Amino acid sequence: MIVAAGRGERAGSPEEGPKQYRPIGGKAVIAHTLERFVTWPQASKIVVVIHRDDEKLLRSALGQVAEMPEIEIAFGGATRQQSVLAGLRHLKDSGVTHVMIHDAVRPFFDHDLLDRVTAALAAGAPAVLPAMPVSDTLKRGNASGLVAETVPRDGLHAAQTPQSFCFADILAAHEKAAADGKSDFTDDAAIAEWCNLPVTLVTGSADNVKLTIKRDIAMADEKLTAGLLPDVRTGNGYDVHQLEPGDGVTLCGVFIPHDQRLKGHSDADVALHALTDALLATCGAGDIGDHFPPSDPQWKGAPSRIFIEHAAKIVRERGGTIMNADVSLIAEAPKVGPHRDVMRAKLSEFLGISIDRCSVKATTNEKIGFIGRREGIAAIATATVVYR
Repeated sequence: MIVAAGRGERAGSPEEGPKQYRPIGGKAVIAHTLERFVTWPQASKIVVVIHRDDEKLLRSALGQVAEMPEIEIAFGGATRQQSVLAGLRHLKDSGVTHVMIHDAVRPFFDHDLLDRVTAALAAGAPAVLPAMPVSDTLKRGNASGLVAETVPRDGLHAAQTPQSFCFADILAAHEKAAADGKSDFTDDAAIAEWCNLPVTLVTGSADNVKLTIKRDIAMADEKLTAGLLPDVRTGNGYDVHQLEPGDGVTLCGVFIPHDQRLKGHSDADVALHALTDALLATCGAGDIGDHFPPSDPQWKGAPSRIFIEHAAKIVRERGGTIMNADVSLIAEAPKVGPHRDVMRAKLSEFLGISIDRCSVKATTNEKIGFIGRREGIAAIATATVVYR
């Protein structure tokens, strides 16, 4: 049972969401945790206890786990203790005999630890606690902020998870605690102790740390990404539109008065169409025609900023950060130079990146071919995106 209903206030940055769903090494913390259980040969039923608002976040994280089997979802309460009880009640009629209760934000345990815990359960222990002997010198402070005493560390251990139990015993202990209004237990082993269940210690793992504050998450990400090549992708796009008599052309979202206009189903902004394809190419998301078919009447005369902003949204949803956008326009007329900075500002606005990451260039076709005869305008675009 993975306990994942917390809000993670101590991790700060609430706009980034609960810490169990924040990315480390390109995947959500909980995805790493689940992956270790999924790949453990003795894994059977897996239940994740979540906050009612987080089901979409969990489904997204599950998509990051290779060969993820079906899991069961239970909804937790306001405290960890309430959430564990909700998970145990969810399992009550399932025939489960033993349960491992693990914190979602401890993603660095290994199969050897699970095997040690299982061996103790198989030997008849009703409760098993993985723990590490305390190595730091411990001090007890007083209300004045002074050291009151040095606490002997002999026999002291730092508790970890998965804390594991005979199912009926831990369910009864949690139910008794709830009935007696006892809500101040810091872990499940403490509830077992309160109910006089003997708790067997097994050696934990030095790597099995709990990600509590924002710095913990940053360090975990550094640990998983150390030595990895950055995922930098470049996409190219090309588009061309025919010119016809008119009053002006729209390029990079800027209308330029002219004696011709570009022919197309939308506003025919050849620059933004090429750049849309370049962005979609960085994540294999097809091309502009797949998302905005020219046969669809709703796009008739539509501003092309809709297309470029949609492509940028797809890139970000797939973990991409747009680093730069470069557009080259090929036309005999109108002159692009006087409008270049406004065009760059538009790209900056549409993509949500700084203007120094946006480039617009123009050249003629030396009066050669259909462009040279002023029959059309072409655009070549390049986008660079870094993916998590």
